[in-house]
Amino acid sequence: MTNHRANRVGEQMKKELSDIIGRKIKDPRIGFVTVTDVQVTGDLQQAKVYISVLGDEEQRENTLKGLAKAKGFIRTEIGHRIRLRKTPEIIFEFDESIDYGNRIENLLHQLHTEDNDQQPEREE
Repeated sequence: MTNHRANRVGEQMKKELSDIIGRKIKDPRIGFVTVTDVQVTGDLQQAKVYISVLGDEEQRENTLKGLAKAKGFIRTEIGHRIRLRKTPEIIFEFDESIDYGNRIENLLHQLHTEDNDQQPEREE
């Protein structure tokens, strides 16, 4: 039962975090951020927020620093928007799955291109 509740709280937090980061935070270090997932522990004490950032490695690091600086404000906003006894502690992490998926797609595309280049042309 608690796992189902943690999932519901995580989904609600994901929606609210997207709104807060997109509209409320004015830090210039924070670029275009997408909240991809929120994993809440069973006791609702911690929430891992997985984010994807548009830009290079420096932009990603600056965004993470800006979000870490605004963590208190974000947690307060979440507390006002979601009725919980205690607002979960927020931990921001990069979602590596998108980069991993893009890398696999590029490798498959390269293999497909190499395979087509190596096949001899058939005469009809």
